[in-house]
Amino acid sequence: MSAAVDRPLLFAWLFTLAFGLVMVASASVAMDRDFLPRHGAYLGVALAAFLAMLAIPLAVWRRCRHLAWIAALVLCAAVLVPGVGQTVNGATRWIDLGIVTLQPSEAARLFLLVYLAGFLARYDDALKDDSRLMVGPLVVLGVILALLVAEPDIGSVVVLGCTAGALLFLAGMRLRYFIPLVLVGAALFSFLAIAQPYRLERLITFTDPWATAYGSGYQLVQALIAFGRGELFGLGLGAGIQKLYYLPEAHNDFIFAVIAEELGLAGALALLGLFSFLVYRILAAGKGLLERGGKFGGYLCYGVGIMLGVQALINLGVSSGILPTKGLTLPFVSYGGNSLIVCCTLIGLVCRAQLEEGKA
Repeated sequence: MSAAVDRPLLFAWLFTLAFGLVMVASASVAMDRDFLPRHGAYLGVALAAFLAMLAIPLAVWRRCRHLAWIAALVLCAAVLVPGVGQTVNGATRWIDLGIVTLQPSEAARLFLLVYLAGFLARYDDALKDDSRLMVGPLVVLGVILALLVAEPDIGSVVVLGCTAGALLFLAGMRLRYFIPLVLVGAALFSFLAIAQPYRLERLITFTDPWATAYGSGYQLVQALIAFGRGELFGLGLGAGIQKLYYLPEAHNDFIFAVIAEELGLAGALALLGLFSFLVYRILAAGKGLLERGGKFGGYLCYGVGIMLGVQALINLGVSSGILPTKGLTLPFVSYGGNSLIVCCTLIGLVCRAQLEEGKA
């Protein structure tokens, strides 16, 4: 394994996981004492999932690409069934399995990525001449996204939509089809952003959170205060104040604000650089695999890199007030079992693809 897997990528990923463990411990210090042990347990399962992916040949995933999208469809539909899905804060995104809680949207990302990579590996050459071949995959994607909107989980919709669009562009979809597709997607997203009063309120709050500092803008204001308190080098690890019941979801969606407060601008930029390096190495792995003829592995790596990059950018943008609030975790860093396990599974697929050296 050591001769084929990209060691810088592997070390960057492991360092990000370790950094996330430290920051979850810091961000959850004022909360339930079980948070850190649970995160440690999730991390153990995530590492086991990574090792499992190393043992499964890519050919197995490629043969199961149709089963993958069916699994994504079933999971996203099941969470909307009364009595099956669990509603928290007005969103039905989880299935309570007793010991653990499953978030179907996270698993759906993995399964849809496998399906798209398998489709493009088979039809990418024909796609350049006949983009009508994309009707089937677009219908599959549209149905899954519609189910995610019904939960609602707009953050996952954005991540999946951007990933699928980027993969189609990389596969050579003609611009006369690609540009209208992007415009339709942007129009639908704009409609979703204003269709519900709470989403419209988020957009209004985003433009001036200080006007509603004790209302809808409270979370963003507290995050911005954390950034301001951190200054250049931060207050010191563990010395942050905002995580002490001031900043909601400090251990989860807004953990980057805690990092900025305790490690300052220097720490925030270092983490941004680490994510940039990680995504770059994944995309470089995809490029190398495609050049060596490993289409499935290549498109899979491209999809993983784009998906993790988009999710990280949205989380960082939300935490720093650049983007409207969306419920997305920071990959490998935030607390959250489903996200952590799926993201580590994706890294396992990338490493497996590298092991096979473009022969899948």
